Amino acid sequence: RRAILRAAVGLGLFAMLTAGIVAGTRALTAERIADNRQASQHGQLVEVLPEGLADLDIQRLVDAAFTLPASPALGQKAPFTAWRASKQADQEEGRQDAAVVLPVIAPNGYSGDIELLVGITASGTISGVRVTRHQETPGLGDAIESRKSDWIEDFTSHSLGDPGPGGWAVTKDGGDFDAFTGATITPRAVVDAVHRSLGYVRDHHERLFGDMPDTPTPDAERQEEM
Repeated sequence: RRAILRAAVGLGLFAMLTAGIVAGTRALTAERIADNRQASQHGQLVEVLPEGLADLDIQRLVDAAFTLPASPALGQKAPFTAWRASKQADQEEGRQDAAVVLPVIAPNGYSGDIELLVGITASGTISGVRVTRHQETPGLGDAIESRKSDWIEDFTSHSLGDPGPGGWAVTKDGGDFDAFTGATITPRAVVDAVHRSLGYVRDHHERLFGDMPDTPTPDAERQEEM
């Protein structure tokens, strides 16, 4: 009985030690992964800004982060962090260049959520889009990554009014944005998410740019186009 008891105690201690090592390794790995993701995200923040703001110091941009309430339109179920960048563009006229960078989630990717950073100027024009996380099929859906193809660049300079009605869809659905051969679901999800982010900026323009009265609004831009 003593031998059995000693064996049981030894086995229990071994199991506890193993569990502790696994838990510790997982915690360290998770922290490292989180740090790497944050560093990658910070680098992509600059990539989605308009040309006039691309020379901003990354730390200044990170420090300009602010919190927004949960938004179904952006796929955000809890308060989330966004970023705003601005600088004086015309000293005499007092005009400023300004843009926000929004983290947007497309929940309807082929393999789950697709996380994006979408840069949008105060006038409602897309300055850039980048995919920060996804689980789409390698060789097919992963063409949404900027390092795999230039497809994601097609959103730059578009707005709610450009393309016109029906244009904010993939070509297979009658829209203006290309799909991938054999992978329509992925680009369809991204196009929809980017379109919704433009609507969000239009509907919350005062919250995002309220202290910049000299910046044109998306509504004004649409009127000029018409």
